Amino acid sequence: MSRNYYLQKSPFIVPTDDDKYIAEHVGKATDGNDKLSIAHMVAPPGWSEPAQTPEFDEYTLVVKGRKKVVVDGDTIILNAGESIKICRSTTVHYSNPFGEPCEYVSVCTPAFSLEKAHREV
Repeated sequence: MSRNYYLQKSPFIVPTDDDKYIAEHVGKATDGNDKLSIAHMVAPPGWSEPAQTPEFDEYTLVVKGRKKVVVDGDTIILNAGESIKICRSTTVHYSNPFGEPCEYVSVCTPAFSLEKAHREV
């Protein structure tokens, strides 16, 4: 019997050294998909990553908490229930300077890869 769906019960848990939780449900690490990635993430209080200028569009939907996004000199605070699209080739810096975890979903097209993120050193 053929199925016209794929149920993801075991996302790939990305190892991190900054206490950020990343569970990739669709993408290069999980199923080899290089066109799209979908990840569930939790950024702990005080978390920050280097600015990046990725080769992919990134959509972020905040589920709980808040996330700080700096793009093109604008500082945006995303609250639970809000989303943002960052277009490829745009420099963006993500952080959680707040006192509570930020839970969110990230969708990248094409799929996220560290090589295509072009993070600053």
